[in-house]
Amino acid sequence: MLRLSLASAAALALGLPALAAEIPIGHLADQSGATSDVGVPYAQGVADALAYVNRKGGIKGEKMAVESVDYGYQVPRAVALYKKWTGGRDKVAAIQGWGTADTEALSAFVTKDEVPYISGSYAAQVSDPTGASGKAKAAPYNFFYGPSYSDALRAMLLWAADDWKAKGKTGKPKYVHMGGNHPYPNSPKEAGEAMAKDLGFEVLPAIVFALAPGDYTAQCLTAKNAGANYAYLGNTGGSNISLLKSCKSVGTDIQFMGNVWGMDENAAKAAGEAANGVVFPVRTAAVSGSTAPGMAMAAEISKVSDAAGTAYRPVHYYTGICAALYMTEALAWAKDNGGLAGPNVRKGFYQKKDWVPAGMEGVCVPSTWSATDHRGMMEVHIYRAKVSGPTDGALPDLMKAGTIKLEPVKTVTLPRKAEWQGW
Repeated sequence: MLRLSLASAAALALGLPALAAEIPIGHLADQSGATSDVGVPYAQGVADALAYVNRKGGIKGEKMAVESVDYGYQVPRAVALYKKWTGGRDKVAAIQGWGTADTEALSAFVTKDEVPYISGSYAAQVSDPTGASGKAKAAPYNFFYGPSYSDALRAMLLWAADDWKAKGKTGKPKYVHMGGNHPYPNSPKEAGEAMAKDLGFEVLPAIVFALAPGDYTAQCLTAKNAGANYAYLGNTGGSNISLLKSCKSVGTDIQFMGNVWGMDENAAKAAGEAANGVVFPVRTAAVSGSTAPGMAMAAEISKVSDAAGTAYRPVHYYTGICAALYMTEALAWAKDNGGLAGPNVRKGFYQKKDWVPAGMEGVCVPSTWSATDHRGMMEVHIYRAKVSGPTDGALPDLMKAGTIKLEPVKTVTLPRKAEWQGW
């Protein structure tokens, strides 16, 4: 099992030595497993942001001792690491987590042990801190930065319904959920299908394709023969690339809608023209190349692992930065207001409405968490991948030339419906 501290020069280029720090923080990262295609840039954003905060004095003068571990997207490894981080004298003050299966598996543990857990999973099933919704177990110590998978899909379906009308189409559009038979792709399945029915879509039987790359011609032919018009892709970019290429080869005419991990600049480059037109939610208010005020601080954070400042940072990197900085500001509030015990750090997440971490204006989307609702964001920024030519070159050059673009399509602000919480 690869273990990395802030002094490591390995997979995560982190910064200060852990021995100089005082506040233990756990960081689960997928750098080698089924979701590593998006896990690597997200984890680097988290790691760089935490190292940057340490370089600026840490949490009110105390440095963080961050242990970043590549757990390979394996739930047993995640559970073992959690027990290590919470079983000794140096119990972690908080954890930066990752996948849906491990986040859900650890939810009861973090509740019992009162450990704030900020995940890279946006499963609605961990968004209800009290359990009052009746749709999910109480998850008072689970947080995530971004719309839930379910809310992001609801927003895209609202867009799809308008898109169908704008194109002058008649009759019921057909919607299909596509993804692996796994907690992550399945998380928004029921919510999405219910929303699609409410909006007048005909809902087709779900189509399963694995989280790993492969030949998905059969799945594409199934969708094509069923007449699907809109398809949700529940997997990460790695396997979605294969599916998009297979579907292009059999001539499907489907508007694909990715989840937040389902498309990015790297996936657009790998899929080439097969990615052209895919819409997907972006959790930040800016992407690389933006002139938003907060991009100046993001550039400084990026230099933690790229001193030259030349690395191209995809959308997931900035999301990782935001997730880390919300946590560090909650820790800072707790330190000033009674100490770093879990319940106090949890309260730190409730202190601000429409909260943006200092210096990240225009990048991190204003977020609000409360003791009764951990849906931090109801605002969904929908983008479209545009690919206008061969994608054989270097990604920075392709983005600069406009061969690959991420174009904003629509921002949907969802109502904070009680009946949507927890699913």
